Amino acid sequence: MKVILLGLPGAGKGTQAERVSGELGIPRVSSGDLFRDHQKRGTELGRLARSYMERGALVPDDVTIGMVMEWIADNASPGGFLLDGFPRTRSQAEALDEALAGEGGLDAAVLIDVSRAELVRRLSGRILCSRCQTPYNRREAPPGEPGKCDRCGGELYQRADDKPEAVEKRIEVYVQDTEPLVAHYREGGKLIRVDGERSVAEVGDALIRALQPVAT
Repeated sequence: MKVILLGLPGAGKGTQAERVSGELGIPRVSSGDLFRDHQKRGTELGRLARSYMERGALVPDDVTIGMVMEWIADNASPGGFLLDGFPRTRSQAEALDEALAGEGGLDAAVLIDVSRAELVRRLSGRILCSRCQTPYNRREAPPGEPGKCDRCGGELYQRADDKPEAVEKRIEVYVQDTEPLVAHYREGGKLIRVDGERSVAEVGDALIRALQPVAT
């Protein structure tokens, strides 16, 4: 089962990817995970990706595609995989289609649908653990102790591209560069839409229900 999760920044892809991965028993990765891994190891790709992420801009396709295809080759299980945040452009989607052509292609592209106004509200309050990257929200899902991760005790911080001045730009970049891939998967009969403005549990339940026909 080969699945991708789509949605604007702040739609909850990371949270839902963790649940879907666990319930379906397939490995998952986000492009952000790959970028952070390369940055931690000090690779050239990692340094280049950081320069774009800090401005709230999309990392160039060739950089992202190289990281993701390497991960698929090394980590995909016989049961498939789940990609969170990749592809982000139509050209990336076409490259992924080509790479998976010999394996039956992609099974589903699930769009977590959230309005722009709701995303701005969510992103302005989002904070992450500097150690394990567990997400929190100052308004809706704060940590038990301010500034400290409940899971590992790491220090919490706000990503540069989650600060108010960068939020609107991130959303605008998505609309301009990423919406065409939604049309790509809709035209290919792979797109599944899920209302992302409900509770985390309700969105997760809807995702699992939507994917059950694909998994069987």
